[in-house]
Amino acid sequence: MKKALITPIFLIFLFTSLSTTQTIANNGGINAKKGNAKLAEFDIVHANIEAGDNWLTFKMRVSNKAGQSKPTPIGKLEGSEAFSYVWPTKIDSSAVGFDKDQGVLAMVIASHPDFDDTPLFDENGDGDLENDGTVWHSHWVVLVPDDVCGKGALKVQDIPAGATPKLPLTWPGLPLLIDSPGYSPVIDGKQVLVRVPFRNAKELKGIAFDGVTSGLRINESAHAPLFCVVNVFDVASGDLSFPGKIE
Repeated sequence: MKKALITPIFLIFLFTSLSTTQTIANNGGINAKKGNAKLAEFDIVHANIEAGDNWLTFKMRVSNKAGQSKPTPIGKLEGSEAFSYVWPTKIDSSAVGFDKDQGVLAMVIASHPDFDDTPLFDENGDGDLENDGTVWHSHWVVLVPDDVCGKGALKVQDIPAGATPKLPLTWPGLPLLIDSPGYSPVIDGKQVLVRVPFRNAKELKGIAFDGVTSGLRINESAHAPLFCVVNVFDVASGDLSFPGKIE
């Protein structure tokens, strides 16, 4: 598997260094500046979220070869990596089954060959529910800042030992605010797309969002912070300013 040749770049550095050149499309999406990522498959050119009667459709276009690069397996959980296409939103975390106001709720399409965090689903269809991590799959996650991950960096929110937060029914059992709902992404050519059932989708019109491609890493000690954002490949807005609006 091909590994992205990108040195770690933390969010605080990214937000002050990437060009913020972007425009808002007529449909509320974000037209991003091309060429901010070294690999075409992570170079965002457009991101949007569309609300239907009972669906939210998350779309991201990249320069080329969406989904081609996946992390190199290391044979263990600790220190392993994930690559992701991410839509950070201003949707409240309670909308998908977490407690209210827990952080930034994001839809994520991820690949990570060293672990499987979708225990209810057999993405590769081989009858084994525990070996599908490399297949691109969907998550809801709650992101929060944590300088332990790097100056200005984000992590998936940890669940402290003994805490009993509200969790979605398809929570995969990890000590994180993460959901594994089993929505199958479609990755084709230059586009990543996932359609998510949402009973009140039209009520979410106008809520802000952004688009990000990134790498994450499991802590070498497998303790909190467990899952850090350690590489940011591209940000649709350039500065994570959430200029997009769900339409």
